[in-house]
Amino acid sequence: MTRVAPDALRDFATRCYAQLGLPQASAELLADTLVQADLWGHPSHGIMRLFWYAKRLESGAIRADALPPTEDSPGALGVIDGGDGVGQVVAQAAMAQAIRAAKAHGIGAVAVRNSGHFGTAMYFTRMAAQAGCIGFISTNASPAMAPWGGREKRIGNNPFSWAAPAGRHPPMMVDMANTAVARGKLYVARARGQAIPEGWAMDATGQMTTDPAAGIAGTILPMAGHKGYAITFAMDVLSGVLSGSSFAPAVVGPYVPEGRSGVGHFVMAVDIAHCRPLAEFEADMERLIASMKDTPRAPGIDEIFYPGEIEARHDLRARHEGLDLPADVLRDLSEGAARLGITPPF
Repeated sequence: MTRVAPDALRDFATRCYAQLGLPQASAELLADTLVQADLWGHPSHGIMRLFWYAKRLESGAIRADALPPTEDSPGALGVIDGGDGVGQVVAQAAMAQAIRAAKAHGIGAVAVRNSGHFGTAMYFTRMAAQAGCIGFISTNASPAMAPWGGREKRIGNNPFSWAAPAGRHPPMMVDMANTAVARGKLYVARARGQAIPEGWAMDATGQMTTDPAAGIAGTILPMAGHKGYAITFAMDVLSGVLSGSSFAPAVVGPYVPEGRSGVGHFVMAVDIAHCRPLAEFEADMERLIASMKDTPRAPGIDEIFYPGEIEARHDLRARHEGLDLPADVLRDLSEGAARLGITPPF
């Protein structure tokens, strides 16, 4: 492991993406989403993905110049065509529009088509929480799991996120895929030479495996068995079918350098003040959190957390101490930067 300052890493990623033709604001956003994932303690969606997106930019699978249209005075429900642009840029624009609509109408929603992989979902629902709203976002993704009872990947893990302000606490944030684990965690395990737990994946023959490479070649299992499959199916309806984007096996993910993504999203914001005073809501959120944290603990448990609390603590610590990057990630970043003529900060 090598420890790197988050600001230096963010600047490095921004320079790489700008060199690849992204507008400065887009390069900064994409870089920030990656570093923020690491700050939250989710390296599977962090800086290790820098050149995954870069290769798709270089191949033209992601259009660097595509910027989503925005509506100054949006209706309660809108549609955005991402134009095959950077998924993070499209998702940010969609959430910003949903928040504006919520402030005007109480609730705002945006269906998004022709976008791309947007990284960590709660990066965007946090925007709503910071604006005094409850935020929701869903997306479909490239095939990662088999339909319940099958052994061939046909549908994505199709993650979703909720976020809400929590008074004196950092925002409540839920961010989860419908597989037993995010596929990126298998890539992390493979890179580190680690086995994966039983129950994460099965190989191409339908047998359970603890080998991350076999799991990547096979299929990741749904969370909670058939329930995870049902939820991921519903998220594909909401994100892909409703928006008129691609769905199920037709979606292309960030793990390959070529191929139009066709990713769809559904974004929603609810303005809390249209239901009740924000201060009252936040006071009740504090009471809700306290009631969870005061619960008698099971043996061996030191503390009970509310959703998003662990990430908030990791963020505070990592901003002070820096981010630990494994040797294989440093090697990939150095090799990619060398091709662009950029010196990495490590």
